[in-house]
Amino acid sequence: MTEPEFTLAEAQALMPEVLDKAAEIVQLRADLAELTLDLRTAGTSAIGGLPEGKALEARLGELMEWFGDQGIEVKGWAPLLIDFPAELDGRSVRLCWLEGDPELAWYHLSELGFAGRRQLP
Repeated sequence: MTEPEFTLAEAQALMPEVLDKAAEIVQLRADLAELTLDLRTAGTSAIGGLPEGKALEARLGELMEWFGDQGIEVKGWAPLLIDFPAELDGRSVRLCWLEGDPELAWYHLSELGFAGRRQLP
């Protein structure tokens, strides 16, 4: 099975939805971290208890699954790092978005990963 490939235009067209889902992940991630700490240290949390924690985990799972369903690779989640498989100048690349980036403006050769990250031409 070949991996889906995006054109730059296709990846950029998905970015508004990516940014919305990424913002939700960041909020849920923080809530879950705080809830977990509170429950472990104080036994109680203003965020809720075990059921709320399970709900946060379930929603995070749904959001992460959405990325995979689109063919987007989630490479890290704290910070959130995603790659769109693509081709640039005949080479296999990943269009790369890192939490905090205002837009999709980076890429790296597929075999290099984040260390080879460059701005899109």
